[in-house]
Amino acid sequence: MTSSRLSLASDARDSMLSHAREGAARDPPAEVCGVLAGDRDARTVTAVHPVSNVADEPRVAYELDPEETVSILEAVESSGGDAVGFYHSHPESDPVPSATDRAQASWPGYVYLICSPDGRLTAHEWTGDEFRELAVAVE
Repeated sequence: MTSSRLSLASDARDSMLSHAREGAARDPPAEVCGVLAGDRDARTVTAVHPVSNVADEPRVAYELDPEETVSILEAVESSGGDAVGFYHSHPESDPVPSATDRAQASWPGYVYLICSPDGRLTAHEWTGDEFRELAVAVE
């Protein structure tokens, strides 16, 4: 993948932001997370699949439930799609990669999208060493 742009379907964005708002409304607020699906080579996201956050401190971190994630990845592949990457929310901070996000990133070449309940979002490709920001086009 060489494009520095991510195409995000508007209904996928809306579903992801709704999920982020649900997490932000919890007491205490919690990060939410999920899988981005679509066409990895074209760097296009057509659907999002929420996954339970099983992190010990979900207010400030996320960890995708491993069993749910594997099940979703298999379903996406069997339907002819690709896993494009992952998303999570920052309910109380800006949607930029945190030190924790950098430490946990483990899928080079995949997109890590971070959203805020107020609708802001950023996308980044993990290179294996760092996050490279991508422009997001909502379509």
